[in-house]
Amino acid sequence: MLRIITGLLLLLTCSLPVLAQAAKGVDKQNERVRDSGSERNPANNGNKTDTGAGRGFDFGRGRTPETPPLANPYRLIGRRDVIIKAVQDLMRDRKLVVDETASKFADGIIVSQPFTFIKGAVVSEAELSRYAEVTSSDSRAWTRGRYTLTVEIQPIDGNAANVAVNAKLEGRTDGATGAEWTTLRSTGLAEDNFLDGLIFAVTGAAAPGRPIPQP
Repeated sequence: MLRIITGLLLLLTCSLPVLAQAAKGVDKQNERVRDSGSERNPANNGNKTDTGAGRGFDFGRGRTPETPPLANPYRLIGRRDVIIKAVQDLMRDRKLVVDETASKFADGIIVSQPFTFIKGAVVSEAELSRYAEVTSSDSRAWTRGRYTLTVEIQPIDGNAANVAVNAKLEGRTDGATGAEWTTLRSTGLAEDNFLDGLIFAVTGAAAPGRPIPQP
């Protein structure tokens, strides 16, 4: 009887390492299963890159940047008499009439007569707001817009001069009492457009960083 009990104990002792190893193997397998689930790669959207783990939207990319205004006064390379003539020619090309009475050519000052650049109640407000500061709270119904240019040329030396362009902006309203012109603050667009054309007329090249101006 003692031999039987001794044999059973010996058999049980030898079986314990096998059972422990089997249990350990099961744990490792479960651990590998758990690890394989936690180490999955992030989702791949293929060629579609605007969602999920892709690059996302890029608002504003590819838009043409706004062109900064020219310096005013602008240092222009050219003789004073050449610049004065170029100013008069450019005014004529752009349908502006030189005011001979107000201008002082000997002092390098050329003044245009008022130039109406927009007419009509439907389009005047939108176009006028490009050239002048028109507040949204202004309830007046604009029917026309005009500006008067004053160009002043101050020589620096025999081959260069400072050219300043100032515009007087006015908007017109038509009421029961008749037409009324109101002076408005310029946005600088009229001055910048004229300077842009004058630079090309005098130098034969566009201003730095700008395309050739349209006539």
